[in-house]
Formats: sequence, structure tokens, C-alpha cells
Amino acid sequence: MASATFTVQEDTALTNSHITLNVAQTASLRSQLKSQRGILNTNNIEQLCKEFNVSVDSLLQGLVPLASEFSVAPVSHFHVGAIVKAIDEQQQVNFYFGANVEFDHQALSLVVHAEQSAINNAWLNGAKKILKIAISDAPCGYCRQFMNELADAKEFDILLPSQHFKLAELLPHSFGPTDLGNEFSLFNPKPQFAVFDDEQIEETFAGFALNAYVPYSQNFSAVKVSTFDNGDFYGSYAENAAYSPSLSPLQSALSQFFLAGLSFDKETVKGITLLETKGHENQAGVSKAVLSGFTDLPELKVISAALK
Repeated sequence: MASATFTVQEDTALTNSHITLNVAQTASLRSQLKSQRGILNTNNIEQLCKEFNVSVDSLLQGLVPLASEFSVAPVSHFHVGAIVKAIDEQQQVNFYFGANVEFDHQALSLVVHAEQSAINNAWLNGAKKILKIAISDAPCGYCRQFMNELADAKEFDILLPSQHFKLAELLPHSFGPTDLGNEFSLFNPKPQFAVFDDEQIEETFAGFALNAYVPYSQNFSAVKVSTFDNGDFYGSYAENAAYSPSLSPLQSALSQFFLAGLSFDKETVKGITLLETKGHENQAGVSKAVLSGFTDLPELKVISAALK
């Protein structure tokens, strides 16, 4: 069974109504985004705005086609890009890139949507408030529901190539966290004071699990993908009031992996580990289903640990 791979057109320039990059500029930005795992920080943004003489929001929309290049779409061949503009804990504005990820020979419900990918990228990397999200194509209902779980759902702007919206315009009469009695939301989770009752679990890995947004299942869960030469990639479980648009920890981690421009194969991947909360486990089955679409990968290691 063939594995999904990441490819880009290295000899093309990027053109958008907001900015135009020549071949060398496009290749340089691709390389930078891979090395920074799909993030442009404040200094990067300021430098690019000066270079192209554009505003921050023009740059935001202008770089969306570049985000689309990180798409892995072996089923639809439809490449979607998204970029979240958000503030981190230092009150700095960063761009968090995202793209759709599909899995060949697997249920279509297992895909990662571009909007999920960008929001996940921001969430995992310390963003505190989303200001805008620029998308190459109109968000589907699934993505609108995913965005409705955000703390800033009513505030941030959704920028499409020719129109701007608020989420309420795209999702009237919505169903969200408060309908299930949940006063918290993604980017504003319930404080978590428990720790795993297993001292052998790596601290960073445990942290991603404990930072998961799991108000409905209580399965504080994360995935760690270790590589031979490119470090580790982590993903956290992010649930949704509508349940189906929830993002599994493996989807979360793989989205980060592909934003680094890597191929998910035996030459790159050293190990894959799933950490779940004992008594609330629900991710092993779907993780194994996704991984079955790839050949010769390390066997999924599953750790179930109690909280104390």
C-alpha cells in the first residue's frame, strides 16, 4: 500500500493578488517554513512586509497559496491551504500555516482539514488568541463546526480570496460547547492539575497529553512521532461538541509532521507512540486504522496511564 508523501514544485513562482514571489523567493520561503515547522514569527512577518511593501493582512492572504503546497491529498487531489494569524503569550503576532492531509485507502472521515491543521498548529505552539484565519477555499460545514469550538469563535475574521466573514455568518444557529454544558473551549480549556501516575513517561510527551482539550471523553491523550534525523513531532487530542469534527492526537501529530516537509515512511520515522488516560481510552483503534495505510512503519506503541 503506497504511503502519502509530501512534494512541492521547486521551480515555480508564487503569484497572488496581494503579493508576487519569484522562483528564488518562493523556494526560500518554502525552506524556511519547513525548518520552522509551518510558523512565521513576528520578525519574519515584519521583514516580509517590508520586502514586498504590503500590510500584514495582505501578506497573510498572499501566502495562502504557499500553505496549499504542504497539502497531502492522494484521494481528492484538491489542495487547500490556511493560515492562522494569532497572538502568543508574549503578545507577538505569528502566522501558523496549515494544509489538508488525506490518507490513501482509508475512510474519508479520517482526513485533516486545512483549517484544522492551521488551528492545531497555532494551538500546539502556544498561540493564545486567534485574530484571523485566511483560507484558499470556503470552509466546509465540518470546519465551521471545528472553529465553533474556539474561545474566539465569535470574534476572529475568516478571510477568503474575495470575501471576509465572521463565523456566525457561515454558521448561524450553531451548536457548540455550551449546548453540552461545557463552559470551556479550545484555547480556553479547563485548568488541569493532575499528572500521570507513571514517572517513566517523558515530561514533554506527558505535557502534550495533559494539555489536550477533552471535555467530553476525559481522555487526555497525545501522540509522539520520533524521526531518525528531524527530532520529534507531537500531537494532542482536540475534541468538538459535535464529536465527529474532533481531531485525534495522531492526526494532530501528522499534520505537524507534514508541515515540516517530511515523508511519512520507514526511512524517516523511528517510532510512533500513543499515550492515553487509563479508563478513558478511545484512540488506539483509529490510530491503527490510519497507520495501516502506510507500509513498513514501526508498530504503534500504546501507553495507558492513570492520572493522580
